[in-house]
Amino acid sequence: MSNEKKKLTTGNGAPIGDNQNSITAGAQGPTLIQDVHLLEKLAHFNRERVPERVVHAKGAGAHGFFEVTKDLSKFTKAKVFNSVGKRTPLFIRFSTVAGELGSADTVRDPRGFAVKFYTEEGNYDIVGNNTPIFFIRDAIKFPDFIHTQKRDPRTHLKNLTAIWDFWSLSPESLHQVTYLMGDRGIPATLRHMNGYGSHTFKWVNHEGKTVWVKYHFKTEQGVKNLTTEAAAKIAAENPDYHTEDLFNAIEKGDYPAWKLYVQIMPIEDANTYKWDPFDVTKVWSHKDYPLQEVGRMVLNRNPENYFAEVEQATFSPGTMVPGVEPSPDKMLQGRLFAYSDAHRYRVGANHNLLPINRPKIEVNNYQRDGSMRFDHNGGGSVYYEPNSFSGPEEVPDQKQTSFAVSGLAESAAYNHHDHYTQAGNLFRLMSKEERVRLVDNIVAAMKPVEREDIKLRQIQHFYKADPEFGECVANGLKLSVPQKTK
Repeated sequence: MSNEKKKLTTGNGAPIGDNQNSITAGAQGPTLIQDVHLLEKLAHFNRERVPERVVHAKGAGAHGFFEVTKDLSKFTKAKVFNSVGKRTPLFIRFSTVAGELGSADTVRDPRGFAVKFYTEEGNYDIVGNNTPIFFIRDAIKFPDFIHTQKRDPRTHLKNLTAIWDFWSLSPESLHQVTYLMGDRGIPATLRHMNGYGSHTFKWVNHEGKTVWVKYHFKTEQGVKNLTTEAAAKIAAENPDYHTEDLFNAIEKGDYPAWKLYVQIMPIEDANTYKWDPFDVTKVWSHKDYPLQEVGRMVLNRNPENYFAEVEQATFSPGTMVPGVEPSPDKMLQGRLFAYSDAHRYRVGANHNLLPINRPKIEVNNYQRDGSMRFDHNGGGSVYYEPNSFSGPEEVPDQKQTSFAVSGLAESAAYNHHDHYTQAGNLFRLMSKEERVRLVDNIVAAMKPVEREDIKLRQIQHFYKADPEFGECVANGLKLSVPQKTK
């Protein structure tokens, strides 16, 4: 077997110069659509599983409402967040990330937290997780990351060596790994966990002034978690435990609720803040940008049909309303394309016509035909634009706000490479008992890793976050902390 390394290529055989960084307009600029390698990776990745979701396949959902408790119209013109007392119907889907449709609910995995608001201006989706951060910060790495979480193509088994190999070679994952392996890695129920938009978004008010925001859904039930042992026992006895708990709670009138808060950052702070505010592997300090209350989400109605409502529900961070716009977050920029593309493949080009996805307001556009078009398909109305027949017209004052970009169009990495401070801070925030459980979880997950160099490389990351962290993991694995980290 030859030891000569093979060249990484595109599907058509062209060599790839950078598989770690998307092409952006400058280091902090938005991702460019000319990055055909990124588009090929994301588009191919979305088509790797039929017919279930390629990620977030196992899930549960419920209907409810959002009520504004604090008017934030001075920050955003989005009507869903304006006028105290206003109620907006919504649908939410919770999910695990890596498992298949039949997988257990209580595995150690982030939980998807996707909310669809049926607003008077159209649908608005906040598509996040129960963690405020993520493993990677550039969408070009997402297919590779999820491949490590799925089944090995040779054995068809989960592969811990692949998981830790990827994480150890992607130090930006350390913050999320520390979070995942801690107590919050397995929520007690879907009702007892927080939700986060994770990414940074832009809010625009009626005067066109803008701010950066992050979303936080705080559970009113309190945060509760399961130990690894309890989760394994439940998984063996009732793999649908979280799904059942949510359904039963709502059925008996014990309606779960969350308070929605936002962190608000002035636009100009993005250039000087100690962390890149568009890096989804980092959080903003609550001391620097305190939580501001927006409203309250209540779930009060179960679906009548799981397939029609939960399975066919489609969410995308690109589903926005006036007053909400994307940021240059590279992971978000990739998701703006990838999520809707996945829905077009999985559910169909007309997925937004399904009752669970259809806005509560009139929809007017020039999209026609396609598989499963079951409405009047535009009838005999004009089917192109511009036209001279009074067809729907664009609304110029609803154009997205502009922001300056600069730099070379290239595969540029983020400018900030401190992946250890925030992970170390998280470790130091934990009690002694929480640290013991964290280390025990990590050690148990790393013991099956086949290669010692992978273990040592990951231990270096833990040590750089906090020496005690690295030493405890090394001791648990009966390895020495590599001297060069000291």
